[in-house]
Amino acid sequence: MTTFISIVLMFGVLVAVHEWGHLVMAKRAGILCREFAIGFGPKIFSFFKNETLYTVRLLPIGGYVKMAGEEPEFVEVKPGQAVGLGMNEGLVDAIYLDASHPKADQVVTVERIDLLHKLELVGLQDEVSTRYDISKTAFLVEGQTRTQIAPYDRTFGSKSVFKRVLAIAAGPAMNFVLAFIILFGLALYNGSPTGESVIGTVQKDSPADQAGLVEGDRIVSVNGDETTKWEDLRAGFQDEAGKETTVVYERDGQETTTQITPKIQQQGDQKVGIIGVTNETEKSFGTALETGVTETWRMSTLIVGAVGDLVTGGVGVDQLSGPVGIVKMTDQVADSGFSMLLTWTALLSVNLAVFNLLPLPALDGGRLLFLFLEALRGKPVDPQKEGLVHFVGFALLMLLMLVVTWNDIQKFF
Repeated sequence: MTTFISIVLMFGVLVAVHEWGHLVMAKRAGILCREFAIGFGPKIFSFFKNETLYTVRLLPIGGYVKMAGEEPEFVEVKPGQAVGLGMNEGLVDAIYLDASHPKADQVVTVERIDLLHKLELVGLQDEVSTRYDISKTAFLVEGQTRTQIAPYDRTFGSKSVFKRVLAIAAGPAMNFVLAFIILFGLALYNGSPTGESVIGTVQKDSPADQAGLVEGDRIVSVNGDETTKWEDLRAGFQDEAGKETTVVYERDGQETTTQITPKIQQQGDQKVGIIGVTNETEKSFGTALETGVTETWRMSTLIVGAVGDLVTGGVGVDQLSGPVGIVKMTDQVADSGFSMLLTWTALLSVNLAVFNLLPLPALDGGRLLFLFLEALRGKPVDPQKEGLVHFVGFALLMLLMLVVTWNDIQKFF
């Protein structure tokens, strides 16, 4: 149950932050955002505020922001159709598709309607044609569903390429920001490693503890190799798993020699030696800030490098992990403590950002690619062609998801 709650909360936060980035920048650009959704499938919870329907849906595997103009309108009013009109200060502020709706002030038969540019309706009532001006914030009402109209200047396509790029790129950008905030907060609370070969904590009954090492000891050398940095220390023990190792350490200005046999730990296909110590840490705002930036950058470069290996064939598709692998790993990380779970969340946030920025159809990177093409050509790509590319790309991504899920099932079960 703890793992399940951890996974739901973790994915919920990652998706919510990503989609919130899209929502905020789209609203700042003046785009009408119809829905902000966490998850897919049937609605569990919803409320309407500031032109947007906020929903939580059953399947916590993603989310979306529905911007006006990105998809065809699903509620239409056609000539010859009888509708009810709700009037407010001389403007139509509601169009009831059920002409007998009790809140309708007038009933007309539509002759002509423009909800995009002119915002007008010409209706026939008692064989007399009347022109009505429509409010920019009018609603189409069909049964219990109210849909706000989207004049052209409130649609995604009406905005400049720059504003649309900001609206799309804001999602991945917020995932980078979330990772930085998590890593900065952890460093501020737990301290940042100094990077020097000085011991911070010693695990009880570990090889280091049995050898008499304590907090504050500086490791001078491992098997005769000088260790000034923490990476030197780790490298010195890495290949000594299960072997007696000569260690020189400094305490209170005096050097002492001892023997340590590193514990064997399996990391993938490799066995490495560990002695059960952590690096000395330093708590300050400046070092925490530096750690947040450098660790976010390090995670980003690692993931980009992994993607590069996949493209060049250095890593096979059979080595990829999907949702099942992430759940399994989250289960293991959750057992290691809250700090490790937060670090794992930061890594997944960076992974989500990098993955979404890949120039693949149906991803944010694919949408950005089409916007860059529009900027170069001076005109947008045919919406039907772009839609077809995104559809095919989405189908291929789903196929890849099935492949990596099968990989995970084979690995773990």
